[in-house]
Amino acid sequence: MTDHPPLPAALLTGLLGAGKTTPLNHLLKRRELADTAVLINEFGEVGLDHLLVERLDEDAVLLNAGCLCCTVRGDLLRALAGPAVRMEAGQRVRRVVIETTGLADPAPILHTLMSDPQLLRDFALDEVVTLVDAVNGAATLDAQPEAVKQAAVADRLVLTKSDIAVPGVTASLEERLGRLNPSAPLRRSMQVMCHRGAVLGVGPYSPAAKAEEVLIWLGEEARAAVLTQHDGHEHSHRHHHDPNRHDPRISSFCLLFEKPLPLAGLALWLDMMIATRGADLLRVKGLLNIEGEHRPVVLHAVGHVLHPTVRLSAWPDADQRSCLVFIVRDMAREGVESSLRAFLTAASTPLPAQ
Repeated sequence: MTDHPPLPAALLTGLLGAGKTTPLNHLLKRRELADTAVLINEFGEVGLDHLLVERLDEDAVLLNAGCLCCTVRGDLLRALAGPAVRMEAGQRVRRVVIETTGLADPAPILHTLMSDPQLLRDFALDEVVTLVDAVNGAATLDAQPEAVKQAAVADRLVLTKSDIAVPGVTASLEERLGRLNPSAPLRRSMQVMCHRGAVLGVGPYSPAAKAEEVLIWLGEEARAAVLTQHDGHEHSHRHHHDPNRHDPRISSFCLLFEKPLPLAGLALWLDMMIATRGADLLRVKGLLNIEGEHRPVVLHAVGHVLHPTVRLSAWPDADQRSCLVFIVRDMAREGVESSLRAFLTAASTPLPAQ
């Protein structure tokens, strides 16, 4: 048995493309959030978010075996074992932040954190912070049931990208979120969110304060867990699907490029894809080696929105290949890759002499 109080664990979740890595970077720069262990869950075969967290050290762990809600108990036990062991050894760990993929169903994660005896010994669920993209949030809530759950279970709701969203759309989305979760304060500003005392350390988490649907979802998880234990399987009956997919129409894949990419070809291809298939580009995230650039370039696109690129101060590791991670609907990897390589080749081919 441990003789220390349970470590507070916060869940940072949000709709695809809501920008969870940005506030995580802001939070980890605060002095009072030193000694924070970070668990980053990614959807798909290759993870990038852990490379974009600026304060990445031995306390940051990437969970890229698929969506956390599909492999929840085993992954959480293994990932949280690190901070628990360090606490046992007397090392300083003050809290844990778990960042989930945008497709994660929060119900099985919350149920596991609040009911598993092994986790309850060392951790206490502190609060749930959910980020919502003001530009694409309404469409995502319409299309993804997981997004509705993420909003409904939150203690704090943060609306991102409100500066580039249509004011009327933003107001309508705020009203919808208010109906989904009337007990959660809704903030627009990232700076307000990251202000001292705005998030973290306000627990313990209480599902009783949420809408009735939250209690129903957690009850369903409890019943599924009983059935799972009876059958001797680790995973919930409702999560037997491929942990890399939430329905047959959604998939994730990664494209790697050995040589630096021509910016003109990449930009033209992205413009074409956003114009013709934007609704099916659930998320595109890239860490890129661009011709003529000495620093890595970070690319983000969600739906019909391509965000301004960001340059990191240095490459996060020795691998300087360009990596583009896609989460898409009804799009085959082969078609995406062949069209992109055609644009890149055209951009790199010298024009014939006049």
